[in-house]
Amino acid sequence: MNDRYQTLQSVGYGDALTSVEQRNKVLRNTYWLLALSLVPTVLGAWLGVATGITRSLNGGLGLVVFLGGAFAFMYAIQKTKDSAAGVAVLLGFTFFMGLMLSRMLIAVLHFKNGPALVMTAFGGTAGVFLVMATLATVIKRDLSGMSKWLFAGALVLMIGAAVNVFVGSTAGMMMISTLAIGIFSLYMLYDLKQIVDGGETNYINATLALYLDLFNIFQSLLAILGLTAGDD
Repeated sequence: MNDRYQTLQSVGYGDALTSVEQRNKVLRNTYWLLALSLVPTVLGAWLGVATGITRSLNGGLGLVVFLGGAFAFMYAIQKTKDSAAGVAVLLGFTFFMGLMLSRMLIAVLHFKNGPALVMTAFGGTAGVFLVMATLATVIKRDLSGMSKWLFAGALVLMIGAAVNVFVGSTAGMMMISTLAIGIFSLYMLYDLKQIVDGGETNYINATLALYLDLFNIFQSLLAILGLTAGDD
């Protein structure tokens, strides 16, 4: 048996097995860290709703704080992604994102059916994740070519959202939120496929990418539900 194993290794099967094991390990660690990242997100959102400390972050000020904080955290994550400190920084980032999300939650929870809208957005986000995770394991085609188009779409969305902060258009928010759901759903498929195919080998990086996908989908669903199904 040992001779047979050595023979398999000599023709490359050992490397293939190691590669599969490595990809499974990255995927498993990513899922665990992604689940853990939801805890500080919920805590941050709860703190923001309970204390109202983000109420004053409206318009341009809110945009500057959000973008400044988010990019600072993401820079720090990239610098620490190969160490245990990267996990702590990532969890700090998810707490910050929950705190920023509380602004929208406060507005939605103002409605009589606010809690139901939040749970609907959560369920919809979970559904999208389940579908994309399934597709990532079924699709055999290389999806790496999607990255430049998705990045361009995300950049357009960011610019459009920044402009709409000052314009305050309800129709504009609906359009941006709808496009965001589509773009970040595809981004989620791309990010999951990268892990499955071995293109992403750092689980902290992978978790950050998937977290941003989930956050944007949830936020966009919540915005649409608040605009269309909110009941005073």
